[in-house]
Amino acid sequence: MGYWKSKVLPKIKKVFEKNGNKKAAAEASKSFDDSKEEINKELEEKKSELQPKVLEIYEASSTEIKALVKERHEAGVKKNSTAVTTFLEELVKIDFPGSKPVSDAVSKLGPVYVSAPVVFILEKVSTFLPPEEISVAKEESGAADKDVVIAEEEKAAEELFEKIEDKQVEEEKAPSTEEAAPRQPA
Repeated sequence: MGYWKSKVLPKIKKVFEKNGNKKAAAEASKSFDDSKEEINKELEEKKSELQPKVLEIYEASSTEIKALVKERHEAGVKKNSTAVTTFLEELVKIDFPGSKPVSDAVSKLGPVYVSAPVVFILEKVSTFLPPEEISVAKEESGAADKDVVIAEEEKAAEELFEKIEDKQVEEEKAPSTEEAAPRQPA
């Protein structure tokens, strides 16, 4: 009986807890999705009083969080779960709309299970950042590099097209070798 309680039962509980976490996370995400419109309205109402507080928290946060706010994706939430948790706790302290239920879900289930609501909150935080901050992030992330690469590819394609046209024009102007060479009697 001791072996059963110490070895087998904890493993069985762990399996059922994982499924329970997934179900609880799905319910938390669904209830959060239902309240998105209310959060948006509340953000619009409190925008002027929240902006300095959000900027202060953002500036004091780690570089991982800054990068995650600029480029929001679920993989980043999973990778920086402890930093995300502390950032959400800071948002709760300033009564950022929607941060309380997300922070509660993160503390109970972990940011991995409720990454979609976390990304939503980070998206709303990014609206409080100055436009320069976001444009700098796009340049750092390679958006400017992508534009340069696309422009270079277009230029190369135009040059290739011009070369093909020039070759076709030369072939039309040059007499064929059969016409240029006189025929010799056989």
